[in-house]
Amino acid sequence: MGPKKGQGDQSLTLDENSDGFINIVRTLTTENGTDQETRLSRNGGTSEINGHHAKLISQHKVQEGMQQFLRDWRQDANNKHQYESAIFIGDKLLALTIHHPPLFLPQLMDALTDDPNDAFWLAQVHFSTGNYSRALTFLEKHKLISHSPSCRYLAAHCCIKQSKYEDALTTLGDKTPAHLLANTNKSRRKLQHTSGNARTGLQRKGSSRVEKRERTDEREKESTSETKYEAAMCYLRGICFAKQNSYDRAKECYMDAVRIDVQCFEAFDQLMKNSLLSPDEEWAFLEALEFDSIATDGTDTSQEAAQFAKMLYTTRLSKYKNPAEFSNAVESLSQHYNLDSNPDLLLSKAELLFTQCRFKQALAITSSVLDTDQYNFSFLPLHLACLHELHQTNTLFLLSHRLADLHPDEPATWLAVGVYYLSISQVAEARRFFSKASMMNPHFGPAWIGFAHTFALEGEHDQAVSAYGTAARLFQGTHLPQLFLGMQHLQLNNLTLAHEYLTTAHNLCRTDPLLLNEMGVVFYHLDHLAEAVHIFHQALAIASEIDSEPKAWLATRVNLGHAYRRQHRWSLALTEFEEVLRQGQRDAHIFAAKGIVLLEMGRCWDAIVALHEALAVSPQDPVATDLLARALEENATEQGWGHEDGDDRTDAVLEEAFGAKREEMGKRRVRRKGNGRERGDVIGSGGMGVGTRTSEGGEDSMMVMSDEED
Repeated sequence: MGPKKGQGDQSLTLDENSDGFINIVRTLTTENGTDQETRLSRNGGTSEINGHHAKLISQHKVQEGMQQFLRDWRQDANNKHQYESAIFIGDKLLALTIHHPPLFLPQLMDALTDDPNDAFWLAQVHFSTGNYSRALTFLEKHKLISHSPSCRYLAAHCCIKQSKYEDALTTLGDKTPAHLLANTNKSRRKLQHTSGNARTGLQRKGSSRVEKRERTDEREKESTSETKYEAAMCYLRGICFAKQNSYDRAKECYMDAVRIDVQCFEAFDQLMKNSLLSPDEEWAFLEALEFDSIATDGTDTSQEAAQFAKMLYTTRLSKYKNPAEFSNAVESLSQHYNLDSNPDLLLSKAELLFTQCRFKQALAITSSVLDTDQYNFSFLPLHLACLHELHQTNTLFLLSHRLADLHPDEPATWLAVGVYYLSISQVAEARRFFSKASMMNPHFGPAWIGFAHTFALEGEHDQAVSAYGTAARLFQGTHLPQLFLGMQHLQLNNLTLAHEYLTTAHNLCRTDPLLLNEMGVVFYHLDHLAEAVHIFHQALAIASEIDSEPKAWLATRVNLGHAYRRQHRWSLALTEFEEVLRQGQRDAHIFAAKGIVLLEMGRCWDAIVALHEALAVSPQDPVATDLLARALEENATEQGWGHEDGDDRTDAVLEEAFGAKREEMGKRRVRRKGNGRERGDVIGSGGMGVGTRTSEGGEDSMMVMSDEED
């Protein structure tokens, strides 16, 4: 409420009649408190409007034309990024619009000249040039910070750019206004309904009601604009809390910003990019957003815009959950909106392929985008990961050198250098560059994960656990740091801690086959074989459901075979090992495992064959060597070759076979004597010395058998 009116108070305002003449309305407060209006017409010539007043109004029209001229000039300079020109003209415009009015008509001149938008615009130009201190000082000088949410937003943004986060929170306030979350959807639905029916109202209603509707629309639009700035201030509030390491509060501020204004993509992107929500939370949050509150010129267009925005947001969610809905959104955006070659959509496709371990297909997509936009830094982390998985060290070398020459200030540049050194096994150098990237941007997730991997590769488990713990604190919504922590404790044989970390990761993401495989290994070592078998089956089923590369999960199938083996389910274990070998995984340990199962099944000869194949792959493998010795011994025992009685039986069998052979050869020699020659004599006369000879005992040698075979 304004101050209370007293007797004799008067005010002057402007009005315009239907003929286009400007009128001045004087409002005089009478003794009984009522307002009495006197309309002073510009063309009426009353005694209270003299010629000086008419001249003043004429000057105002000239000034108004000059102001528009300067605003056009200023905007043209801004469009050309000629900020110095824009500041130069904007300053003159501000001097023209803000001045001291004549004492005899102060209210009239205030109405004609004062426009805070010109001052706000000039502050924005200072912000665009990086003069954040000057922009903030300018806003404070003209007392604009409390004028509107837009001015307060700009002032807080200036503080953030100068790393003055406490000052920014003081300007913004550290809490989201509760009434915004309660009222914004209702008010914006009203605006949407109003916008959709405004034109039909012009056709069927009178001019007075149309003007009333237009004024209402303007008030609604102004309210919506202020609401959008309030949402943007929630986003800035989240930035401040994130810089202060208050990630829970930052997450709430980002979520409030999107709830207030579903088109506040900056806040939504921070939630997704920094993995502040788990996959389940992401999908639940998306379903709770009021996309129907998006307002356009028509009802049908509003519905179309709401559906379009929801599909765009769907492509930004985690790829570990609901891949079918993601594929439907991508297909619809590609077909109906011609976004099949849009980089953001292609990045989402490549991320899905990467989670499916289809590295070649993901690399093909990222390479196609970087060929046309080689410095699209949002693609680089995924592109580098694919190159590392496929061992393309030459490409990594060229890419990292080009980035280091052209963009040394980008964290992704030093991430590329670190990945290259990691690929050529220079772990210490890789660690140095991963650390540099994380120092340039403390919220750069790939750099933190790479930094921790370097410790894990060198067996420095304590340092690896510390680095993975930092990543888990920074990126609370992703399960990967918790997964890697569990893997480190598993290598240290801390099965209890490994189980706890892996369970935490499973609560965040239940659809990662790698995570399920590691949980199965923990159960295997804890002798919970039934649970291990169940988990391994679940991992393989999910991998098949998400259409993952089958060869990527051969290790899980091997683990399942070992679990079956320890359960003495020999046939199932043999099936799993043979399936792994059938898909091309020629590994000595797998052949050895198959040999063990065959030995347990009593198929000693097949076990010997499998173990010989293991030694063909790795001749020095100690496990296969020991198992082969055991298999040969058991096979000899099975054939009766390993005992004295067995030796006697073997000798009898051999004597019986050789006796029958000698008898047959004797008959053949009798038939050949009619020709005066023996085959043995012919061979012997040839000087080869390997004919049919007899031993001193008169019995033929075993060489006869060879001659007969020839």
